[in-house]
Amino acid sequence: MGLYEPGQHDLYDGRFVISGARIYQVGTLNDASPWDHMGNDGKTLRPVGGTAEIDVDEIANTGTFRAELELPEGRYVIDLEEIKEFSPCQDGGIAAFLFEHGDSGCGDANWPKSLLYVAGWGMGSATLNGEPLYSDYEIHFMVTQGMRDRNLVAHYPLDSKTSEAGAVNPALQQLDFYIRSPETNDANHPNREVFDHFFAMEVTWK
Repeated sequence: MGLYEPGQHDLYDGRFVISGARIYQVGTLNDASPWDHMGNDGKTLRPVGGTAEIDVDEIANTGTFRAELELPEGRYVIDLEEIKEFSPCQDGGIAAFLFEHGDSGCGDANWPKSLLYVAGWGMGSATLNGEPLYSDYEIHFMVTQGMRDRNLVAHYPLDSKTSEAGAVNPALQQLDFYIRSPETNDANHPNREVFDHFFAMEVTWK
């Protein structure tokens, strides 16, 4: 099967309007280090209320990402304020229909290689109950093939992998997003002082 790049399609307009619901948080806001906020085994997840909203123009590298969540700690809001690429494969900060993570050569290996339908990178902030919580933190969102199964477990790395395809289920989609601090902490996984990680298992294209 061949896959054409978006710009090869005569009707491609570059605009993605997508909502994420049925959202889970990996860990909590106040976990004591060391912690694991990848949560591949599905044991440290908690469902949270709210939605994540994407409205971006991939061609112009403009648009918005906003998550409004109801956590046990209160109302938590993440805003992407500056779209910015951190590596060339991110194509100006908004990219569509690319392979990332795993052994793709783009992104880290914390996730399996997946086709990303749309993804964004940049800088932004978060508030908790209307009060500033983080500012000038890195934000990444990505709409991917199913990196988790229907029981929310990520089978990665996959010891019995038999092909070059990523360790994903193409029958599912999910929307992962996180906000992370510039400060690192090698005791944590991923190795940041702050890495607030959420994913939505219901993805609606509009």
